[in-house]
Amino acid sequence: MGKMLNVSSSPHFRHGDTTSGIMLDVIIALLPAAIFGCVSFGLYSAVIVCVCVVSAVLFEFLWNIILKKPQSVGDLSAIVTGLLLGMNLPPKTPLWIAAIGSLAAIIVVKQMFGGIGFNFVNPAIAARIILLVSFPTFLSGAKNYCQPFSCDAVTSATPLEAIKAGGVDPSTFDLKDLFFGNMSGAIGEVSAFLLLIGGLYLIIRGVIKPIIPLAFIGTTALFTYLFMGFDFKVTLVYVLSGGLILGAVFMATDYVTSPTTNLGKLIFGIGCGAITFVIRKFGSLPEGVSYSIILMNILVPHIDKLTAKKPFGFKEVKNNE
Repeated sequence: MGKMLNVSSSPHFRHGDTTSGIMLDVIIALLPAAIFGCVSFGLYSAVIVCVCVVSAVLFEFLWNIILKKPQSVGDLSAIVTGLLLGMNLPPKTPLWIAAIGSLAAIIVVKQMFGGIGFNFVNPAIAARIILLVSFPTFLSGAKNYCQPFSCDAVTSATPLEAIKAGGVDPSTFDLKDLFFGNMSGAIGEVSAFLLLIGGLYLIIRGVIKPIIPLAFIGTTALFTYLFMGFDFKVTLVYVLSGGLILGAVFMATDYVTSPTTNLGKLIFGIGCGAITFVIRKFGSLPEGVSYSIILMNILVPHIDKLTAKKPFGFKEVKNNE
């Protein structure tokens, strides 16, 4: 007799990747930009990042103990959330605000919705928005930012804040400074070069696909070029400034809160880029990356539904049949 055919439920193929392995790759990809920011903006910036990471892990640990749930800190997702939050904060953020941000990210956004895999928006982005709305005095304005290697003495508006205020022509910025990180900004967003290196690492490792980052950054760049003077240098200034690359590469690509299909990823990235441009151009805020990602996160279930492929042999049955 021939071999017996075993029938079982899906999944029929299993991948060797684990949550902790994927998160470790993300941490490795983030570290160069995070370390550069901490070195550039001084020891206090490193303390901010450490507070975000340690408090994120602690809050997840305590939540699991209080609710008598299996410990999940070993999957490293809390470390990634804390690291992303810290990298998105200004170099002069009070430490107690950083801890509140981790509390919001881990408890409110992640655990109250069921833990990893169940949150409908990116925890780090949601926490950053909560902090921006709750403590705008501590998280916006030139006094909370500074020039690299002079953070203790010199405060400085970010490039997007300076442009938004109307006092600085975008074409006057040095593209080399923007690309390599010699500019004021959030702790982990200033070095476009190191963020892109990290993104390339994740693509090579197969952790993310380049669809969302390319669509996100490309759409923002295209709209900026078309509606802000057809100036290539100005376009590059807007692409390299703010949190666009950090958000597009490391937060918009979050497995849980981004679409599963390639077409869905393309739509998601285009939507993020379009909303980012609209906020930057017409909104009162200088930056729109966080808001664009969280708005598109909410639409992900609908995007997945619209772009899902029909199974082979599937036939829709009408009610009257």
